[in-house]
Amino acid sequence: MIIAIGSDHGGFALKEKVKGFLTKLGHEVNDMGTDSLSSCDYPVYAKAVAYEVADKEADMGIVICTTGIGVSITANKIKGIRAALCTNTVMAELTRLHNDSNVLALGAGITGDLMALDIVDVFINTKFSGEERHARRVSQIED
Repeated sequence: MIIAIGSDHGGFALKEKVKGFLTKLGHEVNDMGTDSLSSCDYPVYAKAVAYEVADKEADMGIVICTTGIGVSITANKIKGIRAALCTNTVMAELTRLHNDSNVLALGAGITGDLMALDIVDVFINTKFSGEERHARRVSQIED
């Protein structure tokens, strides 16, 4: 699976850990930046990830900032993106099962590293249920 990932300076350290985790699992990771702890603007990186997913250059995306809020708002502005801010594995599982979310947002200052890796694992390994009611609702999001 190809996974695009991006963060601002507040999510940089967690991004690097998630990248290593994904690579170790055998996934291809497209790192859209940032590449340091220097202050930067989260929309740049959230949009880059969202466009990779929307343009089918990546199967899924992960965006990270300090709270996860700014990157999730930004990613959701891109047509075809269903970004979900998850703080636990139940949210990660249900957003994939019910919403067919294709971008995971994480808050590096909110969610600890071990929990974040568990959330990533559940998110990337849970498939959309495809149930009619959920498919109908997802299609209504796109309207």
